[in-house]
Amino acid sequence: MPYRFTSNPIGMEVLLVTSRDTKRWVLPKGNIVRGLSAPASAAHEAEEEAGILGAASPIAIGTYRYCKRRRNGTSSMVDVDVFPLAVTTELDEWEEQDERERRWFLLEDAAQAVDEPDLRDLIRHFQAK
Repeated sequence: MPYRFTSNPIGMEVLLVTSRDTKRWVLPKGNIVRGLSAPASAAHEAEEEAGILGAASPIAIGTYRYCKRRRNGTSSMVDVDVFPLAVTTELDEWEEQDERERRWFLLEDAAQAVDEPDLRDLIRHFQAK
């Protein structure tokens, strides 16, 4: 869950990206990269999908489940561990910039933008330490 602190009174925002196929708002996510820990894999996926760099927490704040639709028309349920990522840099160019949109949201707006109820709850209750 990429986040940053802002100077506005609300103080924190979460970054969401659109999925490639359905264009729904999601967190950057993906499979664990061979040779990387789960938090390092999360940071790697955030760089590829959202063009951001930062420090990933070594501890997940929770898990949510969603239905992954595959290009061949099949789907399966996938569990996602969510690691907070304190964003330090937004890149001007990144691997999937032509495939996705990225946008910063206030916590409640981000929660309303996602489809998965468990992810919505994780976002609403997120408090960066």
